Amino acid sequence: MSGSRFDRLGGFFQRYGHRLYPRWVRRSFHTFVTRLPGGARVLDLGGGTGLLASWARSSRPDLELWVADPSEGMLAYVEDGIRAVRARAEALPFEDGYFHAVAIGEALHHFEDVGRALDGVARVLVPSGKVWVYDYDPRPLPGRVVRFLERLWGEPASFLPPNRLQAMLEERGFRSHVRLRGFRYVLVAELKEKASGRSSPSV
Repeated sequence: MSGSRFDRLGGFFQRYGHRLYPRWVRRSFHTFVTRLPGGARVLDLGGGTGLLASWARSSRPDLELWVADPSEGMLAYVEDGIRAVRARAEALPFEDGYFHAVAIGEALHHFEDVGRALDGVARVLVPSGKVWVYDYDPRPLPGRVVRFLERLWGEPASFLPPNRLQAMLEERGFRSHVRLRGFRYVLVAELKEKASGRSSPSV
C-alpha cells in the first residue's frame, strides 16, 4: 500500500470510511471479535485510521489493539489508547506469535505482495490465531469496475477471488470459510499449524 498516496485522506476516511462496510460485514466483524479470548492482542492490518480497531474496542474493551499502516497521515487519526505503527503489510515489525488475531478490512487489495503479507500474518499469529478479511471479488462486474478504478489511481489492485485467497491461506497452515454477497466477501480463518519449508519475511 502506498503510504504517501493516502497521507492527505485521513480526515476523509475517518468521517466516511465506515460507509465501505455493509451492515452484514459489520455484524461479521463484531461476531469475530466477541469470540476472541480475554485480553487478546489484535492487529488491524492496513488499518488506516483504525476503524476496525475502534469497532473492536467498542465491543471488547479488554483487547490490546494495534493498527499497522504505511501512511502517517492516516495513522494520525487513530484513537488514543490504540497503538499505531507505521509499517507495510509485507514487513511487519512484530515478534513471532505476538497476536491472537489479525483483521484486514478493505485493505488486502492495496498490498504490493499479498503472498509475502500473508507469510507475515502467519508469522505474527499464535497457534490457532484468527484472521478476518473483508474485500471485493474481482470476478463480478462491480468488482471489475473497482479494480479498474484502483489501477487508474495507481494502486496495486491486488484483488483476489475468495477461493484463491483461501488456497493461499491453506498453503500457510490456515483453515477458512467464506461468506460471499454479490462482489463483497468476508473470510474468517484459523491458523492450525505453521506450514513447513516457508520462511518468515524479513522485518
